[in-house]
Amino acid sequence: MPKSPLKIAVVGAGLIGRKHAQVVADHAHLHALIDPNPEAKEIAAQFGALWFDTLDAYLTQHQPDGVIVATPNQLHSAHAMACLNKRVPTLVEKPLADTQTAGRDIIAASKQNDTPVLVGHHRRHSPVIKAAKQAIEDCALGQIVTVQAQFWLFKPDDYFDVDWRRKAGAGPTFINLIHDVDLLRHFCGDISRVHAVESNAVRGFEVEDTSAVILQFASGVLGTLSISDTVVAPWSWELTAGENPAYPKTDQSAYMLGGTKGGLSVPDLGLWQHTTKRSWWEPIERTSLPVTAADPVAEQFLHFLDVIEGTATPLVSAQDGLKNILVLEAIKTAAATGLAQTIAPS
Repeated sequence: MPKSPLKIAVVGAGLIGRKHAQVVADHAHLHALIDPNPEAKEIAAQFGALWFDTLDAYLTQHQPDGVIVATPNQLHSAHAMACLNKRVPTLVEKPLADTQTAGRDIIAASKQNDTPVLVGHHRRHSPVIKAAKQAIEDCALGQIVTVQAQFWLFKPDDYFDVDWRRKAGAGPTFINLIHDVDLLRHFCGDISRVHAVESNAVRGFEVEDTSAVILQFASGVLGTLSISDTVVAPWSWELTAGENPAYPKTDQSAYMLGGTKGGLSVPDLGLWQHTTKRSWWEPIERTSLPVTAADPVAEQFLHFLDVIEGTATPLVSAQDGLKNILVLEAIKTAAATGLAQTIAPS
């Protein structure tokens, strides 16, 4: 497949920024890497790309075809707004912004400038998620009744040497749980009410290290989320999907979806159904849904190229990104107050 001639800039040269830069270089023209860290200048040179220390300096001199924002959460809004005000199609890493107000500003700027925004919930582009979604749409599970998502793993101490990861707006709720919220919304529709508790008892940082959440969906589905980045365990998307070689793959699952005709575990795509009558006394059989592996970050970028060229609308829109933020803010408020929170349609 030939490379696209579109000129793409990447803002942020951290772990995910470098991943984006490599994917862009593989499929299009990596025009620039933007990050104040001097190391980013060396990385840009390795790709044959321009280097700038600020986005404003870059946009003053250049008009790229698209920009990928992969900076810390608290900077997403400012960087996205700078791109949109220059009418540059933008892929913003999740979360869309660190507050709903900032998220609404991005949506308004996107509409005012008639410029698309794609939110970087890359898991929606995974062949595994597409297969699970298709099984739901094909009614292989019947009526979805309940869902469960788990994110249990251990982040090492040096992960938190980056100051912003210890402060409000970060933490596993915004950094990690937002992926799970997005996928559960993708499977089951909008979330209407949440209950939550959280704790920072292990590390004592400003942000939580463990949370437990109950979800009510507008469709009537009930769900649970359990998240901790301070336990040694294999039950998370990172350690089960095998899509990022940085993480050791296990043979476990991170999500379970239960319906009136079947149960599905994800990402192993094990579909459980009774072979005859539906009854706990009757035999139950596991089959595996077929899937062909692909890099979801690369698939997302190829979709972004289509969005830039106007041949596709964003799979995860800015409005979708805002809905995920509303759920996360409700979870944080519920945990802080001890009161269930209702999420009004946005």
